Amino acid sequence: MESHTFGRIGRSASVIGLGTWQLGADWGEVSESDALAVLEAAVGDGVTFLDTADVYGDGRSEQVIGRFLRSHDGIFVATKMGRRVEQVPSNYTLPAFRSWLDRSRSNLGVDTIDLVQLHCPPTETIESSATYDALDTLVSEGVIAAYGVSVETCDQALAAIARPHVASIQIILNAFRLKPLDRVLPAAAEAGVGIIARVPLASGLLSGRYSESTTFAADDHRTYNRHGEAFDVGETFSGVDFATGVKAAQEFAALVSEHGPEGATPAQVALAWVAQQPGVTTVIPGARNTSQAHANSAAGSLPPLSDELLAGVRRIYDTHFREAVHSRW
Repeated sequence: MESHTFGRIGRSASVIGLGTWQLGADWGEVSESDALAVLEAAVGDGVTFLDTADVYGDGRSEQVIGRFLRSHDGIFVATKMGRRVEQVPSNYTLPAFRSWLDRSRSNLGVDTIDLVQLHCPPTETIESSATYDALDTLVSEGVIAAYGVSVETCDQALAAIARPHVASIQIILNAFRLKPLDRVLPAAAEAGVGIIARVPLASGLLSGRYSESTTFAADDHRTYNRHGEAFDVGETFSGVDFATGVKAAQEFAALVSEHGPEGATPAQVALAWVAQQPGVTTVIPGARNTSQAHANSAAGSLPPLSDELLAGVRRIYDTHFREAVHSRW
């Protein structure tokens, strides 16, 4: 599989990575054996980048990855920290970082974490020089090899990119959330900052498998965070209204049928659309089973998408989403 490089640190990652939120919690139950099988399938297909967080299953996702790493080398693992405490700037301190990272290192079974990302922290934390001083200290001590910031908004991303040692920005980017294309991706490319694209399928909407009557388990964030009850609503269906999203996804599926690569599914084309954006380093779809993992990996080998398909994505966005979401994130 093609790899891209995080310019500031010279570390490469497969263009299709694996997000492991599903392997921890919040998408319904996944057994440990199934989680390990998903990791095996993805890595067997050439995936070299795994994204996790200390809050996924309260450490379960990290622990499963740690078990997997005992028998697999050469995997670039990024975790995230900061969402296990109240989201106030005073909680983002060097002692807190040390404590959080000690737990993550234990979960992952490593001495040095490849990449740690602040997990959508308050804007004040992103803008504070003290934040980066603390992270630089942890790099110098060998606790982490590099650091980045996972953000909710484009303004937050631009503030982090301006910091000289930030290696990566993780941001929502998909065919229903185009705003990062305007300024964030060009700024990141110019600075050598990697872009990790999350929620690339809009929580599954872009698979084209949902109808307005589709329901999800009670412990699935697509049920309990539908309106932002637990965390930022932008993380669930990219913040778009579900009924509108279903309608737009049907239009996207029709667009793929007419102008997409032969044999490719809507989900694969949606992933390829993100992966082929200039400035994107890696895309991190999740997978709950090996079939999904294999299908996601195959998206990294699709040919360049047609001009007709790219124009169609813009048209769908402008028609259904621009007014509702473009100014929010």
